[in-house]
Amino acid sequence: MLLAGAGYGAAAKKRNIRKAIMYETIKIQGPVLAKFQAVKAAGFEGVEPSSHMNQQEVLAALHASGLAAASVCCSTHWKKPLSDPDAAVRAAGVRGIEQALRDAKAYGASSVLVVPGAVNQQVSYADAYTRSQAELRKALPLAEQLGVKIAIENVWNHFLMSPLEAARYIDELQSSAIGWHFDVGNVIAYGWPEQWIHILGKRILKLHIKEYSRAKLDKTGPASGFNVPFLEGDNRWPVVMQALDDVGYQGWGIAEQPGADSPEGLRDLTTRMDRIFAS
Repeated sequence: MLLAGAGYGAAAKKRNIRKAIMYETIKIQGPVLAKFQAVKAAGFEGVEPSSHMNQQEVLAALHASGLAAASVCCSTHWKKPLSDPDAAVRAAGVRGIEQALRDAKAYGASSVLVVPGAVNQQVSYADAYTRSQAELRKALPLAEQLGVKIAIENVWNHFLMSPLEAARYIDELQSSAIGWHFDVGNVIAYGWPEQWIHILGKRILKLHIKEYSRAKLDKTGPASGFNVPFLEGDNRWPVVMQALDDVGYQGWGIAEQPGADSPEGLRDLTTRMDRIFAS
């Protein structure tokens, strides 16, 4: 059931946010082209491919479908984290980011999504911070050369868990080729998206549009909170959209959301995103 009131039924505002979808969430069967065509038919303008895909196949599918590449998601950052104690693993992580940058350049995407590392029993917070920054500095020259930016994402990695720290982390790298890929839904379990948006401001390069339910978190655990349709969770979308207006965000809003498993599911996602962006 779609929400009524709370700004969701208001006339569309003139807000320059373009709809895209993360490739890995598309569960329609078939080759890349068939998936892209279904995405386009549903009303999306763009797609976020993963890195290390077959470049020619992706390029052909982009051309044939008329979709734009909104971003590229680095496919190696979890298996080869920049925070790993092993220097060889970190080096492989840098190479993964560099391939993502080359893929983005080929597709015409302006940024790559990168998870910078993770904190756990083996990796301290301090080590994750210093190691990941050191490795990112090795990838930044290629980003600057290609004109493609590295966009750090907030995820459940026990790292960079406050907006003040996130802003500091970016600023310390002292490069115009790095910013933030802000995931709206990932914040809900422990914060408020609008506060992150106001603090990160112009550092935000791209958005992941995702819903989250605190009620499901309380009932069946943290991960279950993501299993909720747009507009039926705890995102206060009119407040989030106003915060984005306040900081002057214009660009891509990329769905990372369940439901992209059929043409009908894709259309439902785009319809709900239209309501979000007009709220």
